[in-house]
This record gives sequence, structure tokens and C-alpha cells, in this order.
Amino acid sequence: MLSGREGYRLQENQRLINFLNQELSNFAVLYVKLHRYHWFVQGRHFFKLHEVFEQLYKEAATDLDVIAERILAIGGKPLATMHMYIKEATIHEAQADDKENEIIGQLMKDYQSIIHEIKETGVPLTEEHNDQPTADLLNEFQGRFEKHVWMLQAYIAYE
Repeated sequence: MLSGREGYRLQENQRLINFLNQELSNFAVLYVKLHRYHWFVQGRHFFKLHEVFEQLYKEAATDLDVIAERILAIGGKPLATMHMYIKEATIHEAQADDKENEIIGQLMKDYQSIIHEIKETGVPLTEEHNDQPTADLLNEFQGRFEKHVWMLQAYIAYE
């Protein structure tokens, strides 16, 4: 049973916890998608893309843990089933064995979607709750993902 203070804290943070669970779900979907791309990429850039996708799925795995721990730290419970991840995610699973440029385009779209959600929903919620640690975390994701988008755009610029 939650004490009055713990119950208030959970209720106060619920919108932020819900947002973080949505992003946790996005990162889980992204993790599986990056694994798929790592395994199935083909073409003249196979060696480089195979390596890059491995780096990105390892990054996503670390991020999953960080988000889940933050949810716990602010009194919530992180989602922890594939069923819930698929239900709550705003990005979609990979559905086909896409060509290189399609894969890159989808990843850019996914990262841009997460960036948009952080800017439009996540950061305002952290400000509303005066939650600087979560704001710092979201800002770090945003900056890193903006760099990923830039690098992916540069990669396909001359195709």
C-alpha cells in the first residue's frame, strides 16, 4: 500500500511516467528494428551498415535500461512486455526487408519522431514537474538523435 506521500508523488508524475513508458516502448521497437536491419542489410554498403546498426542497437539497449530506471526513480513502473511495447509505441516495427535507402529513411523518420515527442511533450512535462534529471536525459537523447539524423542524411546525400 502506498503512503499518502508516495501516492501523491505517483499521481503527480503519472503523465510524465506515461510519456517515459511510451518512449521506452519506442526504444524497444527501435532496438528490434535495428537488430533486423543489422541481420538483413544487403548491398554494396553491407559491411559499414552492418557495423553501424550493431552500434545503434547496442545504444538502444543501454537507453532502454536508463529510461526504465528513471521511471522507477520517479515512482513509476516501466512497461516490460513486447505486447505493451507494441501497443504504446508511436513508431512501427520493420515490416519488410527494405533496401538500404528505405532502411535509412525509416530510421531517420523514427529518430525524428522521437525528437518531436521529446520537444513537444517530454520537455514540457519535465518543466511542469520541475524534474531536471529527466529533462537532462531527454535533452541528451534529443541531441544524440539529431546527430544520428544528420549523419544518416549525409550518408544518403549522394545516392
